[in-house]
Amino acid sequence: MRAVSDPARPRSSARADIWNIPNALTMSRVAMIPVVLYYVTAGTPRDAVIAGWLYGATAVTDLLDGYLARKQGLVSVFGKFLDPLADKLLVMATLVYLTRMGRIAPWIVVVLLGRELSITSLRAIAANEGVVIAAGEGGKWKAAIQMVGILCLVLHFRYPVVPFYPHPVDLNLCGQWLIVLSMVFSVTSAVEYTRLFVAAVDAKDRRQQGS
Repeated sequence: MRAVSDPARPRSSARADIWNIPNALTMSRVAMIPVVLYYVTAGTPRDAVIAGWLYGATAVTDLLDGYLARKQGLVSVFGKFLDPLADKLLVMATLVYLTRMGRIAPWIVVVLLGRELSITSLRAIAANEGVVIAAGEGGKWKAAIQMVGILCLVLHFRYPVVPFYPHPVDLNLCGQWLIVLSMVFSVTSAVEYTRLFVAAVDAKDRRQQGS
């Protein structure tokens, strides 16, 4: 989320909002999606490593554009829209392709994508009602575990990744377990978010009735 250091700072034009450095980095993440998918579907160990590096680079740009936006105090409606959209597009597109390649069960992907669509819709309703609900710890854990899990699924093959352990690790199996764990956090955080939403709307209605 784009933070603003000075609320009194005047906003720039919509065109300037779009063409700032944080938003350029966000758009680069969107542009990188087909490249990541190309190397994922190539299916060789070498291509899997390239896809893994590219996928990891998107996480770095995600952190970097948020840091720059906060540091520079940029006000950008476009950035607030595009930043979460870029993350969801990358995750959803990669999961769909991994399902097609048989690396993850389709029903797990359906649950994950259903959760994202449901929470996105709920946030839109909350914004329309003037209700602000902070992101919970469960959602943050979900995002972190999901990112590592997808990276493992993208790498897919067996690699000697543990120091002083001579046997290669099946990263696809690791990725599947991490995605299942992220699914648990997805469902529990969605339930918690819904509970907070209902409580916030009820509290708003009581305030309006009492005024």
